This record gives sequence, C-alpha cells and structure tokens, in this order.
Amino acid sequence: MTLKQHPSSVRHLRVGRFLFCLLPLTLTLSCHRPDKSVQLFGQAQGSYYSIQYFDPQHRNLQPQIDSLLVAFDQSASLWVDSSLLRCLNANLTDSLDPVLDSLLLYSLYMYQYTGGAFDCRVGRLVQAWGFSFRERNEPDSRTLHRLLYAAHAPVSIYNGRLVKTNPDTELDFNAIAQGYASDLVGRLFDSLGIHSYLIDIGGEVVARGSKPGGKPWVVGIERPSADSLSAPVVQTAIALHDASVVTSGSYRKYYERDGLRYSHTIDPSTGRPVQHTLLSVSVVDSTAWLADAMATAYMVMGLDRARQFIDSHPNAPGTGAVYFIYDDHGALATYATEPFKKLMIQ
Repeated sequence: MTLKQHPSSVRHLRVGRFLFCLLPLTLTLSCHRPDKSVQLFGQAQGSYYSIQYFDPQHRNLQPQIDSLLVAFDQSASLWVDSSLLRCLNANLTDSLDPVLDSLLLYSLYMYQYTGGAFDCRVGRLVQAWGFSFRERNEPDSRTLHRLLYAAHAPVSIYNGRLVKTNPDTELDFNAIAQGYASDLVGRLFDSLGIHSYLIDIGGEVVARGSKPGGKPWVVGIERPSADSLSAPVVQTAIALHDASVVTSGSYRKYYERDGLRYSHTIDPSTGRPVQHTLLSVSVVDSTAWLADAMATAYMVMGLDRARQFIDSHPNAPGTGAVYFIYDDHGALATYATEPFKKLMIQ
C-alpha cells in the first residue's frame, strides 16, 4: 500500500493521554465585540474540553457540542457500560455505526502504515496491565501468550459489520478517539461557517484560522514531570494555523510496583508496557486523529525507531513536524524535526 492511498482501501487486517500534554496559552472571555471569542469548558471522555472560537453571531454552541460528544461516548467509549464498543467487545453485536466504522477503518490503515506499532486490538492487553475500567491483574506468561494470540487475530469490516476471527479480540480506540472527536467538533464549526477556533479535548488540539489581526493560535507542550501529581510546566510553545497537534507520553499515566514503572503504552508486538527512554512525542498534522495515532505509534517505537521511520518516510503523513522529549542519562533532552522547529516560538 502506498502512502497516498486513502484508508478506505484498507478493509482487512491480516497479521499473526487526561490532561498532560497540550496547554493552550491564549484564551479570552467571551463578549459581544466581533474581535472577542466565545469560550466554552466542559467534560468529555473522562477528561476535559476547552474550546475557543470567533463567531460574528456570538452563538453559544455548548449544547450542540455536548450532544455530539455524549453521542460519541455512547459509540466509542470503553468507560460507558452500554457503549456500542463495549457491546462489540462482548460479542453482543457485530454492527458498526458510522463512528466506529471510521475509527476501525483508520486504525487498520494506521496499523499497516506504522508496521504494527499502532494497533487497536490491544484491548485485553491494556486491561490486563491495569489501564482500563477493569481491575488490574498483571498477566503471567501463559495468560500473556493467550492475550497476544487474541490481539494478533485478524479483524475486518464487511457490509458495516465487524468480523472477528477470534471472539476474545477486543478493540481499544483510546489512542485515536479523542483526536477523532476533536476533528468532529471542528467539522461542526466548519458547517456553521465558523472558521477561527481552537479545540482542546483532553490535550488533542485542533487549530483553525487565526485570531483577529492574523495572529496564530499558540499552544504549549508540557515538560515531562517527575510524577503524575506534578503541576504542568510548559516545555516549549508553538504557533498553529490550520493544523492539529497531539502529544502522547508515559509520565502521567503509569503505575509502579516493586520499584518498576509500568507505562500505559502497550507494545502490540510483545504485549508488555514499553520500556525505553522516550518520555513524550508531539505530532503536528492536518487532522487530530492521525496526529493522535502517530504520537502513540512513536511512543511504541521509541526514539531511535521513530527517527528512522521519519527519515524513511519523507513528506508522509505524521512525519513532518514532530517533537521528542526523552531521558538522556537522567537529564531531559529534546529532538525536533526541522518542520517542527519552524513552529516553535522563541
């Protein structure tokens, strides 16, 4: 498959991020002046949302946004007992709605594109390592082998239905869902003739247009903290115009046992939490869903493999503006691609 192919051509799979990352820096209170924004806050997908937009009509779109995000959770959330995704994983149905059809289609595409680093079939593995709605129960070698067998079983889409070759395979779209939800809210704004907005759903940011006077949106990227309770500190800031940025990291969502830290990022090839020096990855792309998926894939790859992937895929999706923060013998170090450096605010 070439990188120019649309995900719609990938229908079969044949193979054996809460607040911690992105900090909008410029938010203002709404009022009735044309150069002032409307600002909305709320909760969605077990996290927060913060939205700012410039609308000549000064419409309050919170009811529409909340309705859209609630419907999204009813479809794709693992934290909603009655969601369609939970029903699919429990084999109570095989019917896909438009949201899950798109999420699965994009996930199959990203699996092939990233060489398996991104994989939505890790649901049972994520649960086993304690990063889900179920009780933590770390797998022994026999259990891990069984879970890997289910996670590597082929899945496909046929006539709007999910086809699983192993009934124990469970899907998890947490590495793409919030980015996709941010894109959906952006589409709502576009349909209403609003073309200047900043959407942040749990750290997945979509920036369109600019602020009055042509000023770009400014987004801060968090410095990895020593623990999950530390207050956010901005590592660097970037200027965005008609772009999305998503950060994935291992320093906010983890647990420790017997002196070892277990990251929530699961390597699909081993079924285990990743163990490397990469602390966070920020990806800028035209869509939040792809930036979301690529940030996760790079966290699975680790710094060296991720840089090799970028070098071997010039001008490809998700390989342009990328920013890595990693542990260099106990000290924080960074690596930015040239396109990302052009976005940085000095």
